[in-house]
Amino acid sequence: MKIGIDILGGDFAPDANIAGAVLAKKELPQDCKIVLIGDQEQILGGLSLLGASSDDFEIVHAPDCITMHDHPTKAIPSKPNSSIAVGFDLLAKKELNAFASTGNTGAMLVGAMFKLGVIEGISRPCITGALPQLNGGQGILLDVGTVTDCKPEYLVQFAILGKLYAQNVHNIENPRIGLLNIGEEDAKGNLLTVATNGLLRDNKSLNFIGNIESRSLFDDVADVIVCDGFVGNVILKQAEGTYTLMQKRGLHDAYFDRYNYENYGGTPILGVKGNVIIGHGISNDIAVKNMIKHAYEVAKSGLATKINEAFN
Repeated sequence: MKIGIDILGGDFAPDANIAGAVLAKKELPQDCKIVLIGDQEQILGGLSLLGASSDDFEIVHAPDCITMHDHPTKAIPSKPNSSIAVGFDLLAKKELNAFASTGNTGAMLVGAMFKLGVIEGISRPCITGALPQLNGGQGILLDVGTVTDCKPEYLVQFAILGKLYAQNVHNIENPRIGLLNIGEEDAKGNLLTVATNGLLRDNKSLNFIGNIESRSLFDDVADVIVCDGFVGNVILKQAEGTYTLMQKRGLHDAYFDRYNYENYGGTPILGVKGNVIIGHGISNDIAVKNMIKHAYEVAKSGLATKINEAFN
C-alpha cells in the first residue's frame, strides 16, 4: 500500500510534513510505503536533519507549491508540477492508494472532483468532523464546510456517506443517524430540516433516530449527525475555539483535551472516486502523523470503492 503526502502544504511546510511522515513510518505496518511529494532537495535535507533514511520512503519531485492564496479552480491547471497536482495525478493512475495534504483546502476539493471525479449518484461530496463523546466514544458530524447551501436530498446523501464511513472506518455496525436541529420534534426547524427529516424517516436503509439538538452533540445519542456545511463549520470552529480558550486559561481536562485537532489529523472527502484526506492548515508533526495514519485506515477499508458500490 502507498500513501502519498503533500510535503509543501500547510503553514509549517515542509518541516512539519517531513517530521510527521517520519513519525508515521514508525507506527504504520511494514507493507505501507509513504510517498513524499514535493521539492526533492527539501525532502532529502529534512530527512537528513531528522536522522531518517531516504530509503524508507519514496520521493516524487514536485517543485511547485499551491499556496493558501492561490485560486482553487485555477491553481491545479496553472501549476501542473505542484505537489497537489502531482499527488492527484498519481492517485488517478492508481499509483497511490490515498493522497493526503494540509494545503489549500479549496484546491484539494477541486482536484478531487475534477482529477478523480464524483461518484455517480452523489450530488455533492462532503467532509466530516469528529465529535468527542463524554463516554469516550466519537461521533461523526457532516458536512463541516464543503456545501454551505444544501437541498434536502444532499443531507440524505450525507447521512448515507456518514453511515458508510462509520461502518467501514470506525467499525460501527449499524450507526445511529441524527439530524441536527433546533428541536427534537419532527416538525421543528426550517424548511430544509423539516423536509430532510421526512426523507430520512422514509429511508429504511438508515437507522434514523430523529432530530438532535446541539446540546446533545457530545453525548452518546447518535453516531452520525447530519447538517449543512455552514452549520457544521460553525460547530467545528466553536469546538476548536473552546479548546484554545481552555489552553490560554491554563485549564487542562482529559475530556476537553480530545478537542485538540492533532488527535484526528485529517478527514476524507466523501463521495469522490479515490481516497483523499484533508488536514488542518496549522498541522504540526503530530497532526500530520495522525493524518497519514488515518489515510492508511481509509485506504485499507476500501472506503471509496464501497461508497461507489453503495450508490451504484
